[in-house]
Amino acid sequence: MLRRDSSGRSSAERREGAWMSLRDRVTNILLRPSDEWRVIAREPSSVRELYLSYVAPLAAIGPLASVVGLSVIGYGSPVTARYRVALDHSITQAVVAYVSSLIGVYVLAFVIDRLTPIFSGWEDELQAFKLAAYSSTAAWVAGVFRLIPALDSLVLLGLYSLYLLYLGGPVLMRVPEQNVVGYTATIIVSAFVIFFVIGVINSWLFPPPLSP
Repeated sequence: MLRRDSSGRSSAERREGAWMSLRDRVTNILLRPSDEWRVIAREPSSVRELYLSYVAPLAAIGPLASVVGLSVIGYGSPVTARYRVALDHSITQAVVAYVSSLIGVYVLAFVIDRLTPIFSGWEDELQAFKLAAYSSTAAWVAGVFRLIPALDSLVLLGLYSLYLLYLGGPVLMRVPEQNVVGYTATIIVSAFVIFFVIGVINSWLFPPPLSP
């Protein structure tokens, strides 16, 4: 017997609805960011809900693709043997990268919220988290290229996230137009520092394997 919620939908229907909602949001924020930021700004939500429905699934793309790319597909040239990373090592690195992304988004949202008043914007923890989460969409989606190590450089397409951040700041945090460039640049530097520190810690705790 199928279990249904108060709206009469089965669990399968709820999962399908959640997937369609995620797909539509990703498509809209990447292709129509200016319009989508205005929709996002008005949406009632919570940090927990955003983590579960958006951040958690998208942040997993890169780490999962990396495990398959490094340990299953492997890398190397046509004239040399293919090299594959031990599965347990790639899984460990993927878990660490995934957890780091989840932590990094929260820290970035905290920094965004604290920096906003300096640029005459409005402090709002939820809106700051929306900005950190949704502007990261391109970077997370680009992680799919880690599936094929030879295409790893295409992960740089995730830099489109910087443009999303630039468009979202004035809409969500009410930063005046004349301050947007400085505001965005400051957040970018802050994000670089945050994830650089996280990366250094991860490399120290879990050093990559040496190539043969």
